[in-house]
Amino acid sequence: MIRVLLAEDQAMLRGALATLLGLQEDIEIVGEAANGEEALAVAVKNRPDVALLDIEMPGKDGIATAAELAEVLPECRVVILTTFGRPQYLRRAMEAGASAFLVKDSPAQELAAAIRKVLAGERVVDPALAAAALSAGPSPLSPREHDALIAASHCSTVADIAARLHLTEGTVRNYLSAAIRKTGARNRIEAVQIAERRGWL
Repeated sequence: MIRVLLAEDQAMLRGALATLLGLQEDIEIVGEAANGEEALAVAVKNRPDVALLDIEMPGKDGIATAAELAEVLPECRVVILTTFGRPQYLRRAMEAGASAFLVKDSPAQELAAAIRKVLAGERVVDPALAAAALSAGPSPLSPREHDALIAASHCSTVADIAARLHLTEGTVRNYLSAAIRKTGARNRIEAVQIAERRGWL
């Protein structure tokens, strides 16, 4: 039997996935969790073969949880499940040691097949997402330009962004100008939209 841990913050979806996977003759759900911290505790206790992790969880997200699992339970394979098929998420998930990256609307049979493949040492990535990641290319943004755009998506003024990042307003303007130029945008709002669409944020 393949021992599977399921971490998903939406109880109804978690229950549905557990039921569907439980119908497979060779898969056994040995633990469930609603967030990353819980998933790590359950994984250490129950030692699953495969951990299915939702990318968007409160507190520690799926990618951070995957990275920590790789340290504390390296024999456990990680499958990241997401509603958001963003190329940047795919890159970060693979860097964190995930063996598979699938969108949640994949059929249950595909998910079960992916679990079997990662246990056999294969990598599984949603084909459409893999194509999008390749076409998007690496982010041209520096870490500080990235941070400035993230802050710009939450803050209304340069002063707010500067306060959030603990930088001067002039420095923030320089980072935003560089990010606008690199994304080919006309202003910072458009730069945020382009960067999000291409998976750079």
